[in-house]
Amino acid sequence: MEQINKLVEAITNGIQDKKGSKITIVDLSTIEGSICHYFVICQGNSPSQVDAITESVEEHARLEAGEKPVHVTGTDNAQWVAMDYTDVMVHIFLPEVREYYDLENLWEDAKMTEIPDLD
Repeated sequence: MEQINKLVEAITNGIQDKKGSKITIVDLSTIEGSICHYFVICQGNSPSQVDAITESVEEHARLEAGEKPVHVTGTDNAQWVAMDYTDVMVHIFLPEVREYYDLENLWEDAKMTEIPDLD
């Protein structure tokens, strides 16, 4: 679990580095049948910011936790990028897309941690 927590922290640092906002960490470890231990959900204000956050998360995860994503999808239109780190899934949204899919509501039984925006 320590490695997973280190990865979540590195991902959060990567998001904050590019001023990603409204970071929510969803702890799925107690939810039976969940696809991973954590979701890290955030948003960027434009497709270019979503791209920048994606690259920053990859860099921070590699340098701080020694992890690379197994799969990254959504970078072609950068409205919703999903990064799969096996135990941790990262979701980087444009605000309106995040609102539409409302992942936090889908997993409302999970423990949620809101990370305050830096600015």
